Amino acid sequence: MLRVGYIGLGLMGKSMARNILRAGFPLVVHNRSRAAVEELVAEGARAARSPAEVAAQSDVVFTNLPDSPDVELVVLGAGGIIESARSGMILVDNSTIKPATARKIAAVLGEKGVQCLDAPVSGGDIGARDGTLTIMVGGAEDALETVRPILAALGKTITHIGGPGGGQIAKAANQIMVAAQMVAMGELLVFAQKAGADPRKVVEAIKAGAARCWTLDVKPQRLFSGNRSPGFKARMQAKDLHIVLETAREYGVPLPSLAVDSQLFNAMVAQGMGDQDNSAVLALFEQLASIRLVENSD
Repeated sequence: MLRVGYIGLGLMGKSMARNILRAGFPLVVHNRSRAAVEELVAEGARAARSPAEVAAQSDVVFTNLPDSPDVELVVLGAGGIIESARSGMILVDNSTIKPATARKIAAVLGEKGVQCLDAPVSGGDIGARDGTLTIMVGGAEDALETVRPILAALGKTITHIGGPGGGQIAKAANQIMVAAQMVAMGELLVFAQKAGADPRKVVEAIKAGAARCWTLDVKPQRLFSGNRSPGFKARMQAKDLHIVLETAREYGVPLPSLAVDSQLFNAMVAQGMGDQDNSAVLALFEQLASIRLVENSD
């Protein structure tokens, strides 16, 4: 059985590592903060002191880190995965990073015979806990087939996009749509309430028609109950949109509506709301319209 390492046990990474462990794979874990490591060790994982130590004990190493510089440091930096990299090992990066960074890492580790898969995910903390994530994969198809039994513990939809960087391009496209949906939902809820309609009934009416989407199926009831805690943090949404805009500039692609969405999430971060859910972008429209979404526990 493949020996698995997992580096980065944050909001989603810890649940994903736990699902790998529950699927029966030997697991070694590493994280900057120790609490998540100790939690998984109590459930049967082993702890490692560095990314290099994880790689030394693993056939497949997963990373799940906040941004491109973090992944580069963990993979290519001092004490990083590269120090124990060897031919036949596979790196699977679940982070959301720049496609160019994914391609750089694949090229550098490829010189050591390591196959790299950029495999960002979508589905939030609920999907991570339930093992129902959507996984977008860039890299060699044979490497994907090798790790597919592990990925099956994490998600229900696993799609091979193409070569290195392909998974990150798909995730960037995903974030364009996610941001648009969160912003549109915030606007429509505030609009409905300010104009005198019950926003709950408006949501029930429109989500059965052409406006139907995951966002309207999942997020409004959390907001109506006053829950703005993160399934996916607004500051991470802002970071992802920065990646999309940078990549779009590299290829000369105009994204005017996304530029506006990006500024809205940047404003959330600037106002100290970066650790709230990305659906809490609603708060900006509440401020502008001078209302607060009616909340109750019904």
